[in-house]
Amino acid sequence: MKNITFKLAAPLALLSALTACAAEPSVVIAPPAVDEPAGAEHTATAIFAGGCFWGVQGVFQHVKGVTNAVSGYTGGEERTASYEWVERGDTGHAESVKITYDPTQISYGKLLQVFFSVAHDPTQLNRQGPDSGTQYRSAIFPQTASQRAVAEKYIAQLNASRVYKKPLATRIEMDKKFYTAESYHQNYLTLHPNDPYIVFNDAPKLVDLKRIAPDLYRADAVLVRKAM
Repeated sequence: MKNITFKLAAPLALLSALTACAAEPSVVIAPPAVDEPAGAEHTATAIFAGGCFWGVQGVFQHVKGVTNAVSGYTGGEERTASYEWVERGDTGHAESVKITYDPTQISYGKLLQVFFSVAHDPTQLNRQGPDSGTQYRSAIFPQTASQRAVAEKYIAQLNASRVYKKPLATRIEMDKKFYTAESYHQNYLTLHPNDPYIVFNDAPKLVDLKRIAPDLYRADAVLVRKAM
């Protein structure tokens, strides 16, 4: 469970613990063999969950073609869609990020490639780095049947390639509603770059994004100004 006040205090014992649980190096993976066509639409939505939403949001805010990335909760009921409830681990929610993107600039498959290779470790079951519980699960919440097909085929492709040491633990969950998280969770990586949790777990992901996918990396983050 993340404790924001405790994390910001950053005592030596906490720093040691965070270092031990620092983010795993990103994995270079092939793009999906099956992807959605570009089409003519300029707005589409993707929802991913991959551990603490601070890092996932921060990564996608630096991806070209993304116009908004909002932290929130997906998988449970509206009445339990709050940080206080979700951190209990029994609401069905996962900390997630709703990504609005331009399909003429970046495809759903490319977003998945970033999600699997940089944003989190998809082989971890119900945990990510120092955080554990079903609220930190790896999950994809397709918004269309086409997105579901692309995600399913990509997971099968990655498992068959054995690029990871273990099979992917990522779940595909349909018909789940997204609920926006509290304002203090938005833009957390950008606003708190010196938070030890960010330094050890999330900042390295941005370095990896720029290194692995320089054609997708944008230096200026697309920040949430009004979470919808």
